[in-house]
Amino acid sequence: MERLRDPQSGCPWDVAQDFSSIAPYTIEEAYEVADAIERGDFDELRDELGDLLFQVVFYARMGEEQGHFDFASIASGITDKMIRRHPHVFGTAGERAAGKVDGSWEEIKEREREAHADDSALAGVARALPALKRAEKLGKRAGRVGFDWPDRQGVRDKIHEELDELELAVGSRQQADIDEEFGDLLFAVVNLARHLDVDAENALAQANRKFERRFRDMECEINAEGGFRGLSLETMERYWRAAKGRVG
Repeated sequence: MERLRDPQSGCPWDVAQDFSSIAPYTIEEAYEVADAIERGDFDELRDELGDLLFQVVFYARMGEEQGHFDFASIASGITDKMIRRHPHVFGTAGERAAGKVDGSWEEIKEREREAHADDSALAGVARALPALKRAEKLGKRAGRVGFDWPDRQGVRDKIHEELDELELAVGSRQQADIDEEFGDLLFAVVNLARHLDVDAENALAQANRKFERRFRDMECEINAEGGFRGLSLETMERYWRAAKGRVG
């Protein structure tokens, strides 16, 4: 990486990069790791993990060039953090004997957050997270200080309230208002998922895959009989119901 970043003899593309320009590639590589795991392709997983590791090396080199950190300090930092957060494994004899205590992980993380300038209950929830995952984390953090519905019925009522507000916004035909109310509705739905112990991001990913499987099956049937042109919605619905019966 040092040679790739050398201003005289390195690769012009690598030399031109900075932290901001590399960040989107890091997110992409993380998704490719997750995709290889989902498909059970371990040869590809090995390669994708290498790509992801390369991202860390890239950041480490840029950090070293600017005097912020290097690869060794990154590795040392995560080692210290894991030791600190697992006293039941690495702690004193008494801590190890006590075993893992429910909630201790979050308590330790809370103390770590208190050591930083931002002392908000929402501190550290990364802005670059996928929106569904970030909504879940924001709701969970707020709930930790008591700002939450006592049960899922309260969330259901909120969803109905947001649906009504969305309908009013649609009636106004103001796109900015529609966007805002639709976002509020999604946020409420994510909070319902949290109260049901459902991972909203994963649930939507599964729904996407299910829809794709069923649509492709329906598409094959329709194309075998001449294609979509001229088909009524009622006819397509019949094919769709048949596909649901064949495909899980």
